[in-house]
Amino acid sequence: MTLGYTNASWTLKADLVARYVIRLLRHLDARGYQICTPVAPRGPLPDEPLVPLQAGYVLRSAGKLPKQGRAAPWRLYQSYPRDVRLFRHGPVEDEGIVFTSAAATKVSA
Repeated sequence: MTLGYTNASWTLKADLVARYVIRLLRHLDARGYQICTPVAPRGPLPDEPLVPLQAGYVLRSAGKLPKQGRAAPWRLYQSYPRDVRLFRHGPVEDEGIVFTSAAATKVSA
Protein backbone atom coordinates (compact mmCIF):
# COMPACT_ATOMS: atom_id res chain seq x y z
CA MET A 1 0.00 0.00 0.00
CA THR A 2 1.32 3.42 -0.89
CA LEU A 3 0.03 6.40 1.02
CA GLY A 4 1.10 9.82 -0.17
CA TYR A 5 1.47 13.06 1.71
CA THR A 6 -1.51 14.85 3.16
CA ASN A 7 0.47 18.09 3.30
CA ALA A 8 2.17 18.02 -0.15
CA SER A 9 1.83 16.39 -3.55
CA TRP A 10 0.63 12.81 -3.14
CA THR A 11 2.90 11.63 -5.95
CA LEU A 12 6.09 12.73 -4.16
CA LYS A 13 5.67 9.91 -1.64
CA ALA A 14 4.40 7.44 -4.24
CA ASP A 15 7.57 8.02 -6.28
CA LEU A 16 9.80 7.48 -3.22
CA VAL A 17 7.99 4.26 -2.34
CA ALA A 18 8.22 2.91 -5.90
CA ARG A 19 11.95 3.62 -6.05
CA TYR A 20 12.41 2.03 -2.61
CA VAL A 21 10.68 -1.14 -3.82
CA ILE A 22 13.15 -1.30 -6.71
CA ARG A 23 16.00 -0.81 -4.22
CA LEU A 24 14.54 -3.58 -2.03
CA LEU A 25 14.23 -5.99 -4.96
CA ARG A 26 17.84 -5.31 -5.98
CA HIS A 27 18.93 -5.94 -2.39
CA LEU A 28 17.09 -9.28 -2.40
CA ASP A 29 18.70 -10.26 -5.69
CA ALA A 30 22.22 -9.17 -4.72
CA ARG A 31 22.15 -11.20 -1.50
CA GLY A 32 20.32 -14.27 -2.77
CA TYR A 33 17.14 -13.65 -0.79
CA GLN A 34 13.68 -14.41 -2.11
CA ILE A 35 11.59 -13.38 0.89
CA CYS A 36 11.34 -10.25 3.01
CA THR A 37 8.94 -10.25 5.94
CA PRO A 38 7.94 -7.26 8.07
CA VAL A 39 8.38 -7.73 11.81
CA ALA A 40 5.95 -6.00 14.16
CA PRO A 41 7.47 -3.70 16.78
CA ARG A 42 7.93 -5.11 20.28
CA GLY A 43 5.41 -4.25 22.95
CA PRO A 44 1.76 -3.39 22.60
CA LEU A 45 0.39 -3.07 19.12
CA PRO A 46 0.06 0.53 17.95
CA ASP A 47 -3.29 2.24 17.90
CA GLU A 48 -2.35 5.56 16.34
CA PRO A 49 -4.19 6.44 13.13
CA LEU A 50 -2.21 6.17 9.91
CA VAL A 51 -3.68 9.32 8.41
CA PRO A 52 -3.27 12.40 10.62
CA LEU A 53 -6.40 14.18 9.41
CA GLN A 54 -9.43 15.34 11.36
CA ALA A 55 -11.74 15.26 8.35
CA GLY A 56 -15.09 13.58 8.99
CA TYR A 57 -14.59 10.90 6.34
CA VAL A 58 -11.26 9.92 7.92
CA LEU A 59 -12.61 9.93 11.48
CA ARG A 60 -15.64 7.82 10.51
CA SER A 61 -13.42 5.15 8.93
CA ALA A 62 -10.55 5.29 11.47
CA GLY A 63 -11.40 1.86 12.90
CA LYS A 64 -11.06 0.27 9.47
CA LEU A 65 -7.81 1.95 8.45
CA PRO A 66 -4.32 0.60 9.19
CA LYS A 67 -2.55 1.91 12.29
CA GLN A 68 1.02 3.11 12.66
CA GLY A 69 3.74 2.66 15.23
CA ARG A 70 5.26 5.28 17.45
CA ALA A 71 8.69 5.29 15.78
CA ALA A 72 10.46 4.36 12.53
CA PRO A 73 10.25 2.09 10.65
CA TRP A 74 6.58 1.83 11.61
CA ARG A 75 5.80 5.55 11.67
CA LEU A 76 4.46 7.48 8.68
CA TYR A 77 6.09 10.89 8.68
CA GLN A 78 4.68 13.72 6.61
CA SER A 79 8.14 15.03 5.69
CA TYR A 80 9.51 14.75 2.17
CA PRO A 81 13.13 15.65 3.15
CA ARG A 82 13.08 13.03 5.92
CA ASP A 83 11.62 10.42 3.59
CA VAL A 84 14.21 11.14 0.90
CA ARG A 85 16.95 10.37 3.43
CA LEU A 86 15.17 7.20 4.59
CA PHE A 87 13.96 5.76 1.28
CA ARG A 88 16.93 6.69 -0.90
CA HIS A 89 19.83 6.53 1.54
CA GLY A 90 18.67 4.67 4.66
CA PRO A 91 19.53 1.04 5.34
CA VAL A 92 17.43 -1.59 3.61
CA GLU A 93 17.95 -4.01 6.48
CA ASP A 94 16.73 -2.87 9.90
CA GLU A 95 14.72 -4.17 12.86
CA GLY A 96 11.48 -3.93 10.89
CA ILE A 97 12.25 -6.59 8.28
CA VAL A 98 13.69 -10.10 8.05
CA PHE A 99 15.27 -11.47 4.88
CA THR A 100 15.41 -15.17 4.02
CA SER A 101 16.04 -17.38 1.05
CA ALA A 102 13.50 -19.91 -0.18
CA ALA A 103 16.05 -22.67 0.49
CA ALA A 104 16.41 -21.61 4.15
CA THR A 105 12.65 -21.63 4.53
CA LYS A 106 12.38 -25.19 3.18
CA VAL A 107 15.13 -26.41 5.54
CA SER A 108 13.47 -24.87 8.62
CA ALA A 109 10.00 -26.17 7.70
